[in-house]
Amino acid sequence: MINERITENLVREDLRLGGYYTSPGIEVSEQRSPDAGVQRLLKGASKTGGQGIGAPEFIVTSADAPDLIMIIECKAQVSQHESVDRDRPAQFAVDGVLHYARALAREFNVIALAVSGQDRDTLQVASFFMTRGESVERPLQARDGAIIDRVVSFADFREAAEFDPQIRRARERDLREFSRELHIFMRDQAKLTEAEKPLLVSGTILALRNQAFARSYGDYAPADLPAEWLRVVTVELEKADVPGSKKKQMAQPYSSIAVSAALGSATKKYHRGILHELIRMLAERVMPFVTVYHDFDVVGSFYGEFLRYTGGDKKGLGIVLTPRHITELFALLANVGKADCVVDPCAGTGGFLIASMSSMMAEAVTEEEREDIRKNRLIGIEIQANMFALAASNMILRGDGKANLYPDDCFDPMVIAKVKGHHPNIGLMNPPYAQKDAELDELLFVQNMLNMLEPGGIGIAIVPISCATGTSPHKAAILKRHTLEAVMSMPTEVFYPVGVVTCVMVFRAGQPHAAAKKKTWFGYWKDDGFVKTKHLGRVDIHNTWAETRDSWVEDFRNRVVLPGRSVSEYVTADDEWCAEAYMETDYSALSATDFTRALREYAIFSLTAEAEAAELEYLNAGTVDD
Repeated sequence: MINERITENLVREDLRLGGYYTSPGIEVSEQRSPDAGVQRLLKGASKTGGQGIGAPEFIVTSADAPDLIMIIECKAQVSQHESVDRDRPAQFAVDGVLHYARALAREFNVIALAVSGQDRDTLQVASFFMTRGESVERPLQARDGAIIDRVVSFADFREAAEFDPQIRRARERDLREFSRELHIFMRDQAKLTEAEKPLLVSGTILALRNQAFARSYGDYAPADLPAEWLRVVTVELEKADVPGSKKKQMAQPYSSIAVSAALGSATKKYHRGILHELIRMLAERVMPFVTVYHDFDVVGSFYGEFLRYTGGDKKGLGIVLTPRHITELFALLANVGKADCVVDPCAGTGGFLIASMSSMMAEAVTEEEREDIRKNRLIGIEIQANMFALAASNMILRGDGKANLYPDDCFDPMVIAKVKGHHPNIGLMNPPYAQKDAELDELLFVQNMLNMLEPGGIGIAIVPISCATGTSPHKAAILKRHTLEAVMSMPTEVFYPVGVVTCVMVFRAGQPHAAAKKKTWFGYWKDDGFVKTKHLGRVDIHNTWAETRDSWVEDFRNRVVLPGRSVSEYVTADDEWCAEAYMETDYSALSATDFTRALREYAIFSLTAEAEAAELEYLNAGTVDD
């Protein structure tokens, strides 16, 4: 007799073989989830259209993927697999599982499986994925592009889901939005300086890696929690594979935060204490990005968001943190591999080192190679104590690359000697951008980095365009020992909201420019496809960055010359080092649409500038720095 229970038993067998019932952290429920949030979302999602609670045959959740849920709907007969319009949820498996998925997608990324049939030979399995906040399903594909048409392990399903570019963008959007929410909370409740806020975030993330603290922080009285927080942060720093003297320098910036009176206080709204509430927020909203989605530059991204909402600090200190997509671009331009050694003399929060480490690890095959990368292939220097602590914690969160972080002045001869001892062949940097009365020019930092590299090494720096267009004795000093390989003009607002126009310079270290007797390649890279949005800054809304990046890298590697896009010229220290000075405009490629779009974008920019300025003024109102 045809029976839906037979189909369900086949699914149970697949789940058992796939380790669903025995894998730690995975929970399989039938008809009803023990999670109140899941049940709330399914309330009113009955397939019959009534107000009853929706009840998928199987509901799978995992503690390691808190924003992901898998549901399975079964039908006995293959003829009940899917309707033409997918609009009959009570009668068809595909229709029913997508009906439930739309309800759950309000708060989850949903893997939806429809299964029909009575035996292995005729069993049909259709898999779909629905990104949180959307209601459109997509076939679930493995990394090789094949549609998943059977019940595989939860790890395989999860890998397929996380490979989906939309889920990655959604998670990044969530983190950005939470950064703004957290900033407001810290501004209004914690009463910390702008420099202390990101340290509190990074320290708390380090502390939450300690399982005992993650379970017990709620047991401490508000006044006692800051001291326990500092103790656990110190313990986690002690575990790091770095020299003892560096551990003290890493821990010092966190000590001043622990004595903040506001953190140890309780309010009517936050009766368990301000620090407790902040830890809870980070545990629920951020820790998954550390423990589950390891490729996300959590601390660096947070710091960038905090600076976006900061008043004068970002300009007063000359801090201009490099966007993540630019750090990844640098690693590709330098063609970083597992055998290279990369140095960043102005490491900041470690963005270039993390991008380089990612490229290296992608090539590594053995654990010996990975250990070599961790121990020997990444070198960073950062003189600011707070920034050094952020860089070190950022690397610790990945378990990699801490040993060669130096809390020193990159111009110190002893530090330079230490760096040279590692024999770096690639240098990547975003130097401090000089203020009007600054003694150190950006090009001095570039020259210093190039002098650290092995002869023939590649040095890449992103600097203000004035370094390329202006006259400077440092240009001549650099070309006396190094070759200017390329300069690329970058998007005008790449560092938004900091108003600095930049270019990327690429040098060949240890080879005098004049002796090279070669042209320098100039690229006009003014459009990266990122769009400036309210609250989120510049984001890749249209998902075009990957294609643009690959096109740029290909042009650079092959020194492609195209009108309106790139040009090659012989230059000296007395010339301008930018594409705009030599490139011919390809007017044939311009259209009325281009002209209209430019006018529209300018109009929108003018209308939104005042509103954004007002918003930033509101966000910064009442800070302890004011």
